Amino acid sequence: MRALVTGGAGFIGSRVVRALLDAGREVVVLDDLSSGFRENMKGLPAARLIEADVRDREAVDSACEGAEVVFHLAASVGNKRSIDDPRADASVNLLGTLNVLEAARRGGVRKVVLSSSVGVLGEVERLPVTEEHPTRPISPYGVSKLAAEKMALVYHELHGVEVACLRYFNVYGPGQRSDAYGSVLPIFVFRMLAGESLTVFDDGEQTRDFVYVDDVARANLLAAEPGAPSGVFNVASGKAISLNRLVGLLREASGLDARVTHEAPRPGDVRDSLADTAKARRELGFEAAVSIEEGIARYFDWARREAAQAATR
Repeated sequence: MRALVTGGAGFIGSRVVRALLDAGREVVVLDDLSSGFRENMKGLPAARLIEADVRDREAVDSACEGAEVVFHLAASVGNKRSIDDPRADASVNLLGTLNVLEAARRGGVRKVVLSSSVGVLGEVERLPVTEEHPTRPISPYGVSKLAAEKMALVYHELHGVEVACLRYFNVYGPGQRSDAYGSVLPIFVFRMLAGESLTVFDDGEQTRDFVYVDDVARANLLAAEPGAPSGVFNVASGKAISLNRLVGLLREASGLDARVTHEAPRPGDVRDSLADTAKARRELGFEAAVSIEEGIARYFDWARREAAQAATR
């Protein structure tokens, strides 16, 4: 099987590429390296990298030639980034997805596995959330990812393109770097390693459903299996943890202490998040395997090496 992975030099995408190569697949990566890293490809020499923007229709068409499955991970990610620059968010997440779907339709691709987000939900009415829960996104990012899902499902209905929309909850793990738009866990880890205080927005009792990156990569491959159904699937651990508890686990895993300050809630942040994972377990055979404790330990091991290397550059 030949596979195209858009965004394959990124945090999650590079793990999908590695899983595909380990399974003996031929892999082509399309990535403009705007948020992905060339170094993520160094350990993946068997994958062919096409350095191009997913909004470049001709580049996507060319990359898609001969592919049986497309894993579409290229995206503008994050609530805050989308609020700061909604035009860029919409351009990448909508036009990029349309280019992928069109290339798949014209090229006879068997299946498109689309990376979506819990951000499509917004504030939820009940927990845990199923795939049928109402979608009321509260950030441009959530809107664009929901529109991408809808477009993919329309292509399935109109053109027979098989699609799996994987709604990632809070993905974390080695390779995830800390930046101004990053997720809470890497921000906390790198601030702790630097001896800095942690900022918790709101009271810290808000909850998140964290899922380890290798579990997410495995979910992608399961969704691409022949016979796997089309549709929307939650990809999560199915376990909620408060940010206060997360800080406690980080302290236990690292042996480091960190002062915590609290600030007002940020626009675009939801209060609680917890997935119902029954559909993915039943229809894809997916269940998260890495516990939050084990995942944090692995992440700290990687982050310490990364911080040490950065100090010598």
